Amino acid sequence: THVAQFIIFGFPSLQNYHILLSCVLLCIYLFTLSGNGIIFFLVIFDRHLHTPMYFFVSNLSFIDMTYTSVTIPKMLAKFLMNLDTISFTACFTQMYVFLSLAATECYLLAIMAYDRYIAICSPLHYQTIMTRQLCIILSMAAWCGGFAAPLTATILALKLPFCGPNIIYHYYCDTPPLLQLACANTSFNVAVGSFVGAVVILVSFAVIVISYIKIIIAILRISSKGGRKKTFSTCASHFTVVSIFFLPIMFMYIRPTASYSSDVDSMVSMLYTVLTPMMNPIIYSMRNKDIKLAFQKKIGFICTRSRLIAE
Repeated sequence: THVAQFIIFGFPSLQNYHILLSCVLLCIYLFTLSGNGIIFFLVIFDRHLHTPMYFFVSNLSFIDMTYTSVTIPKMLAKFLMNLDTISFTACFTQMYVFLSLAATECYLLAIMAYDRYIAICSPLHYQTIMTRQLCIILSMAAWCGGFAAPLTATILALKLPFCGPNIIYHYYCDTPPLLQLACANTSFNVAVGSFVGAVVILVSFAVIVISYIKIIIAILRISSKGGRKKTFSTCASHFTVVSIFFLPIMFMYIRPTASYSSDVDSMVSMLYTVLTPMMNPIIYSMRNKDIKLAFQKKIGFICTRSRLIAE
């Protein structure tokens, strides 16, 4: 027999808290969509935000909106409408798109760290180095590289026989819980997946760490105590969010076996599938005076226009 559909089990240890979980996830999802959506459209429509940094931030916002939309709606459908089944094709599509977006975000965070390194360590050459053309090339490379990275692992997983059981002890279709359901030896799949994951994750994280080390060295040379404190605070918050994203992903995708506790996997996955996309707009944008000013201008424009229409 061949499995035609899978059953999304959700959080194994929290089966009695569906209503609470659905409320929490819905609030987080709406906040993530609205926060990242505001940042994305502000950068597009406000010409003062047409800079390399905000160009990459808008890419990150778009990824986070798409990223959460791949996983959370299905979980909400399970909790609220008891729609816990997903077809074989839809399951593998969800897995591939999710992994592609995760890899793209890894690359993009590395590019953003490099951008901050150039801005802080070589401010006089920033405009000549980070040209519009280079920004577009780096962004396209992140997207293309992200969607190319999980192709091999996904194709290998599709070739595995799935003859039952079909219950995925996770809240979305992901590689580790899917491989546990295969009716064959998956050691080669795990090895390939771990290798690709190591290349994408470790290389991106290494670029980020090196960039921030150089940034910290440059910060320590700043003569102004206030400027040093402000720059260090911003970089520290950025690196904290990056670490919350990367460290759980390392645990999930760079390991020698796919068989781990489903409870642990589900809780660890929450850090980079739910928490980080929610925090990114707060850390990268909402505390920024340029974003605040652009938002206030747009709100003022909308209010003025609405008043004129009403009159």
